[in-house]
Amino acid sequence: MDKEISEFEKHLQYELTVSTHTLRNYMSDINQLHSFLKTNPKLKTWTDITPFTLRSFLGTLYQKNTKSSIARKLSSLKHFFQYLSKEKIIAKDVSELISMTKQEKKLPQILEVEEVFHLLETPDPSTPAGKRDRAILELLYATGIRVSELVGTNSGDFEWQEHHLKVRGKGRKERIVPFGEKAATALKIYEECRPFFYKKKENPKAFFLNQKTGRLTSRSVARLIDKYIILCGSTKKISPHTLRHSFATHLLSAGANLRDIQELLGHESLSTTQKYTQVSIAQLMEDYDKSHPKA
Repeated sequence: MDKEISEFEKHLQYELTVSTHTLRNYMSDINQLHSFLKTNPKLKTWTDITPFTLRSFLGTLYQKNTKSSIARKLSSLKHFFQYLSKEKIIAKDVSELISMTKQEKKLPQILEVEEVFHLLETPDPSTPAGKRDRAILELLYATGIRVSELVGTNSGDFEWQEHHLKVRGKGRKERIVPFGEKAATALKIYEECRPFFYKKKENPKAFFLNQKTGRLTSRSVARLIDKYIILCGSTKKISPHTLRHSFATHLLSAGANLRDIQELLGHESLSTTQKYTQVSIAQLMEDYDKSHPKA
């Protein structure tokens, strides 16, 4: 069984080129199933697995996991068994008979425009780290790119004159996203102080650098956003993805076309982008309740 898990990991990493975060989740879920299977000496190969086996495993998860977490684990297992079936390791995909639990759809949390502006102005502009962090926040909000796309940005990806950025999204698919004058100014200010981060060492390819001259990680960006939202005095629990949600919702509220937003975000399906229409309606109703004298 270990061999097939290892081969699937290579398939995810080199053929599907999933992100590090996605790869970690997949392997964690599959290894959790593998540990469960080891408790039954009769289950020696993947061909011994039945739908009942998978249901038994999922049943052990309900006490310590949320429905959304279990749904994610089941999705991982379904992809794994589809792979085993495709590679002729098993005769039939036993996960087909297990349906996904319907999840309650939560609207993504967003920041108000004023809250975003306050957040963007929080980093200290007198320090190299503050200039870098301001550039990061400005770029996330100006483009709606994912944090994984931001930390993967290289110096050569910017088209400064046209205010364009080449982004490598999920599955290494490339797209071009524009950014505005405010973001361009913040990025240029950071670029001028960028040598501070590598000093006498060779200029790194990565655009956003940490204090050790390495590429910033997604976790580092999440931590700096945590820091600045606290400095803002906000009680909201946000993540880098909140700026992506805010970007899309604010564009939609201002009259942008949903198809254009889909392209900017790099969504394959328009249905993924349509959740922002629900956010806009929910926000409209909230504003109505606050403002209308007869609400």
